Amino acid sequence: MTNQPEQQPGQLKQQAIAITIRDTCTTSEGVTGERKVKLIVNRSSPVSPVSGGQFKNKDIRLDAKVVIITGANAGIGKEAAIECAKRGARVYMGCRDPARMEKARQEILDKSGSQNVFGLELDLASFESIRSFVKTFLSMERRLHVLINNAGVMACPKEYTKEGFEMHFGTNHLGHFLLTNLLLDVLKRSAPSRIVTVSSLGHKWGRINKDDINAEKDYGEWDAYTQSKLCNILFSRHLAKRLSGTGVNTYALHPGAINTELMRHLNPCIRTMAKPVFWVFFKTPKSGAQTTLYCAMEPTIASQTGLYYSDCKLKEPEPHAKDDSTAEWLWNLSERLTGLSH
Repeated sequence: MTNQPEQQPGQLKQQAIAITIRDTCTTSEGVTGERKVKLIVNRSSPVSPVSGGQFKNKDIRLDAKVVIITGANAGIGKEAAIECAKRGARVYMGCRDPARMEKARQEILDKSGSQNVFGLELDLASFESIRSFVKTFLSMERRLHVLINNAGVMACPKEYTKEGFEMHFGTNHLGHFLLTNLLLDVLKRSAPSRIVTVSSLGHKWGRINKDDINAEKDYGEWDAYTQSKLCNILFSRHLAKRLSGTGVNTYALHPGAINTELMRHLNPCIRTMAKPVFWVFFKTPKSGAQTTLYCAMEPTIASQTGLYYSDCKLKEPEPHAKDDSTAEWLWNLSERLTGLSH
């Protein structure tokens, strides 16, 4: 008989639990079918909302620092904006919907006590919008110390960006690829500076489909999402090499499973029924923002670049997320698709 280690007081027992959600979806061609989403999460007992790693360095100030956060009108982006503003940063929100952005901006001002929070319209599914955002920002600021590539879409029906790219690939990867490259000069002038890109544990299941990266032959919403999250890590990794010696460091991260608006493409009935599950197994947006804040501010990782983090600590990504030849291939393709190679 094998003795099991005694659980210490206050110690939480970890259990891996699979949750399967069935949902219906309609493609852009009008074809309706069923999709099955399987989530594998770690839960702690007794039952309580998940918190994960916390960024505990309360003494770091961001006075006179300039921060851009995409998708800052909701979820972890808004929570990150509140915390950066509290610490004295000039925060620029990049959001698609001006009305929702202004409502969130007022909330951020109220909760942070800061008056230095600004909203600029930014649609990552439009290269024209991205270029307009950068032009406006550079007319207002001469420095940029932290760029947080946070916005994204998840498991949406088959759609395309303004330039005709599959929505996950075009928004989650190409949009941030173009935005980051257009801001590199000001980031270099402001060094030391950081580029933080929100990826996901979903990269584990992602594969770069070189023969159909735009999902024109075959489309699966979760395949498209996980591919885009893998792109985020490969992008951050290759960017670090290109920025070697400039004082600009890059960080990719998994924020945890978060109950945010990314879930909006699930069937409304499914979302309602799943709310108790989300409460138990998913982090709140505030908890989910902790690793973003860690990567944006933590001084002990100031010399690190091109790496991947989860729960406010360094973590090894999947082996295919460290494939330098694929990262270079993706970079060259992205340059061509965004027009940066001309």
